This record gives sequence, structure tokens and C-alpha cells, in this order.
Amino acid sequence: MPEMKIAELVAETLIANGIDQLYCLPGIQNDGFFDALFDRTDRITPIQTRHEQGAAYMATGAALATGRPQAFCVVPGPGFLNTTAALSTAWAVNAPVLALAGQIPLGAQGKGHGLLHEIPDQFGILERLTKSSHRITGPDDATDTLQAAFRDLKSGRPRPVGLEVAVNLWGQQVAGAADGHHVDPDSMPALDTDAIARAASLITAARSPMIVVGGGAQDDAGAVRQLARRVGAPVVAFRTGHGIMPDDEALSIGMPVAHSLWADVDLVIGLGTRLQSQIMSWGQDDAMKVIHIDIDEAQIGRSAAVDIGLHARLCDALPPLLTAVDSKADPNMDWLDRVADVKARRAGEYARQLGPQLAWLGAIRDTMPPEGIFVDELTQTGYVSRFAFPSYAPRTFISTGYQGTLGYGVATALGVAHARRDVPVVAISGDGGALFTITELATAVHHRIPLTVVIFNDHAFGNVRRLQIDNYDSRLIASDLSSPNFAALAASFGAQGLTASTPDDLRGALDIAMANDGPSVIEVPVGELPSPWDFVLMPKVR
Repeated sequence: MPEMKIAELVAETLIANGIDQLYCLPGIQNDGFFDALFDRTDRITPIQTRHEQGAAYMATGAALATGRPQAFCVVPGPGFLNTTAALSTAWAVNAPVLALAGQIPLGAQGKGHGLLHEIPDQFGILERLTKSSHRITGPDDATDTLQAAFRDLKSGRPRPVGLEVAVNLWGQQVAGAADGHHVDPDSMPALDTDAIARAASLITAARSPMIVVGGGAQDDAGAVRQLARRVGAPVVAFRTGHGIMPDDEALSIGMPVAHSLWADVDLVIGLGTRLQSQIMSWGQDDAMKVIHIDIDEAQIGRSAAVDIGLHARLCDALPPLLTAVDSKADPNMDWLDRVADVKARRAGEYARQLGPQLAWLGAIRDTMPPEGIFVDELTQTGYVSRFAFPSYAPRTFISTGYQGTLGYGVATALGVAHARRDVPVVAISGDGGALFTITELATAVHHRIPLTVVIFNDHAFGNVRRLQIDNYDSRLIASDLSSPNFAALAASFGAQGLTASTPDDLRGALDIAMANDGPSVIEVPVGELPSPWDFVLMPKVR
């Protein structure tokens, strides 16, 4: 019977399930695996990073940009712990990422001998940051464990999955492991046709409906748009659903517009979203009906009381729902007029109160093609981008989601740009967040990754400083920073370093950067920016 080392089996299973790039930082506990990888680099390419968090963030960015599973590999202990902020972000934004972590020898784990890279209960930590985690314990369970890990990675709600392999297992032989490495996802439960009919009845009766979309609707944008147009429902996304309804359409609205309309909404249709940001923040009453369709049954009813919950993939639920409402629903023109009026009013408020941020974002939007990808960050400009940066297609606005992971941007955007070399990718950051993963510019140069990073430099943790000004009588503490010359720093890595002092300068710099086949950094010196918080932290209205 043919035999294969566990290291070879892991590599072949990665390849068979569509992993052709492995973001990684090698080390002694994984040497046996990388030796097996050496003979397979024609089918799976290692992308070595300068820090373990860079590998995990890059895998997360690549997963978000493509919608396909990605993987990273790191050594145990401090190597694994360095990835945990990225893992928590992947969990928050529903990124299908395989976390492949090495481990000290099987038999020594949990003994406290003080072996290299030993930490207490690494597997327990991994379990708490992933949808499921799996541990190979020897040749007898290696195949089944890998099959289970990839089945979970491909099935149900996309989220990270963990896999742990001890250093003394890589070279062990598995009998009968030569074939059958591809894994099919679990099937979804049968669609509840009664619930579809009841949902259609609610929709046709509604006079002021609103659709709320999250990251779970990214792959079903066409059906979402059909439903919105058919029933006259504006579509709102907060962080991860941008581009599902293109922002050049009248029915696309941002969060401040949705908040202004919220008191009059009589039906909310939640599609691939938690509904937390709207219903928990803005309120719900008996006059508001809620339909929630989600691939995760546990999410339905968690953040909002629902009238009809459908546990289903949107690709299964939306076509019959569209058929059921097609001949019955008539858009309420008064509601559509109201939506247009509120959009115009809010746009005027943005222009009056957030002019500097809009000017910078406008320069970026003007120079990017519609299919270009924008990666936000926890900056004063980044918060404005979540309701004022136009997106025209799914997976073209990448965000941290609710995790709010300061500093994720540069490394995550590298994963986006590496996986989507066919389109320009522009990331923004502040000088505070940029330095978290700026070392990965070395990775970008080494692998010729064409990413453009715009760094707004106000020599402060700008969001912290703004809240101290607004809420604590300008009692500024621990928010001032001494930041480098980012253009010069980029050049020292071998990247292209540019500066821009005005939005017009930024347009010119972006044109130069996006023509470059490698990484570019554009430093934008800024002063104090207007507060975005009135448009972000909005009160309950019902």
C-alpha cells in the first residue's frame, strides 16, 4: 500500500483544496513540512514574511479579496501568538483562513519542561480563535483530521480553522495516503419553503423596507440588487458589505442615511449580516418587522428579534424569494423620494463637516478604476470612508469589521494585492497604525507586490486624540507620536516613496504609484481633521 509522510500529506491536501500560496515564516518545528514543500513549489508557492502577524494578515487579506480559502503556517509558541490579532480579525470578517501551527513534540506537550517555543495549552488558544481546530496525533488519524479541517474550512459560515502538527510527526509515514485529498463541503439543510412564502408576504406588504447587507452577501450581489430594485428597498452596508449595491445607484445608502430613515422603516431584510450595528444601536419596536437570512443558524435572532429567520445560503434562498415577490411587490415611490431626499441632505452635511477627509478620499477614488480595491484602516479618514467612499463591486472595500484591529492595514493589503494582481490596490493608514506592520514592505519588495499605501501623518494616534478633545476637555494623554519620514523609510526598503501635501498632489502621486510594478508608499502630512463621530456613533431612534 503506498505510503506518504505526514508532511507530504499535509502539502498535498493543501494543494488539492485550492491552496496555491502559503503565507509563512518557517522555523525549526516545521522544518520537516517545508522540506516536503520544497518538491511542490511548482504547485504551491511559499510567501515568506518578516513577522508571523504579517503571514496571518496576508492570508486574511487574500481570503477577503478572493472569497476563497487561504492558509498561513508558523511555528508554535511566540510564532503562533504573534498571529492571534490577525486570527481574531479573520473571525470578525468571516475570512476562510487555515491556521497551520507547529507544535513541540507529542508526548512533551503540557509537561512544562521548558522546551523551545513551549506555551501552556496552545491548542486551547487556537480553539478559541477559530470555527474549529484540529490536531494530528499520528499516522492513524492524519488523513481523517485533514479531511475534517478542510471540510470545516469550506462549509457553512466562512471563518478561520486551526490545524496543529507536532514536530515529531512530520516524518511519520501514513499508509494508503496517496489519493483522495480533495474535500467537498457539507451540504446545506433543505430550504424552508413555508418561510420563503411568509417572507414574500411581509415584503409585498411593506411600504418602507430596507435591506441590510454584510460580508455574507458578497457572492450574491446580483440577486440582492434584483430584490432591492423590485421592492424599492435601499441597501445599507456598514463595513464588510460595500459594493454589493453599487454606490452609483440610487438605492445604495450609507449608515448615516440609514439612521435618518430608521424611524420610518417598517421592514428590515438582513442578508448575510449580524444586524447588530443597526438594530442593537438604533433600536427596534413592534412596528418593525425583520426577515433575517443567514448561513449561520446561530446568528439568526442573536442581535435582533426576527419575525422570519431563514437558515440558508443566499444563493439558495434569494431566487425563490424573488420569484415569490416578482408579481406582487410594487415599490413605494413616496419612500424612494424620501430616500433620495435624505441622501442629498446627508451628502450636504458630509461636505460641510468633513471636507478634508472627503477631499483625500475623492483623490483616491478619482485615480482608481471602478474595480480597484480599497483597504481601510482605523484612521480619521478611514472612518469617513465607511460611509463616503464609493464602492462599485463586491470585495472592493476591505475592512477590519467589528474587530477594529489597529495596524492591520499594511500587511492585510499586501495579501489583497498579492492575491489580486489584476487590479490596483490602495490602502490607507495613519502614522500610528502604519508602523504595526510596516516591516512587511520588505516582503512586498522581495515578492514584487504592487501595493500602494497612503499614510496620513498627523504625528498622533488621531482617533484617540480626537476623542480626548471631544469628550475629555482636550486633556491629551499618551496620544502624541514621533513618526518617521515614511517616504524615506519606504525608499530604504527598496519601495517607491512619495509625498503629497494636497489632494491634487495625491492624485499625481497615485498615478505614479499605480504605474509601479512594486510597492509604493505615499506620505500625506495632515493636521487636525474634523471629527467623524457624529456620523459614526448615532443614537437610538426607536
